[in-house]
Amino acid sequence: MKKMIIVFAAILSMGSYAQNQRFVYEYKFVKDSTARDETKSELMFLDTAPKGSKFYSHEKYVSDSLREERIKIGGRNFSGINFDFVPFVIEKSYPDYNTVFYGSLDMDQYKVSDGRVQNWKIVSDKAKIGDIEVQKATLDFSGRKWIAWFAPDIPIQDGPYKFHGLPGLIIKIEDQTQSHSFTLKETKKLSKNKEWQSESEKKNSKQFINVTPEKYKKQFLESRNDPAKGLKEMASGSNKIMLVNESGKPLDISEVIREREKNAKAANAKDNNILELDLLQ
Repeated sequence: MKKMIIVFAAILSMGSYAQNQRFVYEYKFVKDSTARDETKSELMFLDTAPKGSKFYSHEKYVSDSLREERIKIGGRNFSGINFDFVPFVIEKSYPDYNTVFYGSLDMDQYKVSDGRVQNWKIVSDKAKIGDIEVQKATLDFSGRKWIAWFAPDIPIQDGPYKFHGLPGLIIKIEDQTQSHSFTLKETKKLSKNKEWQSESEKKNSKQFINVTPEKYKKQFLESRNDPAKGLKEMASGSNKIMLVNESGKPLDISEVIREREKNAKAANAKDNNILELDLLQ
């Protein structure tokens, strides 16, 4: 990782500053509240362009690219590709900051428009992160209390994940339990030739199920309670499915379902400290 850029040579207008910039954040999180010493870390990109921003995992970007290359040449073997990454993608449109969450549950992909108002409380506390002058703000959001440090001299009202609306770029934000934190580590200028594409544009928009946050929460809880529901429905449908392994050998669908349920429930038990805690409530 390159050293954090701590001095911004020029303060530009919000419109010009938002064009083709990449803000690289380190996301640290604790998945299991009973094992708080086990912290995971992942690099996340906030790519900004005149029409909006996209927030996503660096590992997801690499994994998706490799998988798509193999699919194009008819490959079925995805060994060596890392699938252990933060899976969601967040998009915000400018200047209204309409926020859209893209994520998967079971065998379906969802598109969730999140119009919740973020009622920030800006306080007088000021500090420095590196050489960046920052100011403190607090927020109750998604079942957690958040503390943010934003840079008034960087005139873009955006930040990691769904966070936005402060009068300056969010440099660091952390929840009160210190379970989830995002810290700016680097900035890059992206090529003007790099066309910003939303997930809906990049993929077939029909792949996504458009739901409200309330409907997504219902589906989220159903998926945790019955993690093999999609496979069961496919197996019991009129069009029978056949699953094969990397060598093309048919698999026993009943055994696959049992294994999916076992593994998913074990994983969920250790994933009890999710970012949006109110999804479990």
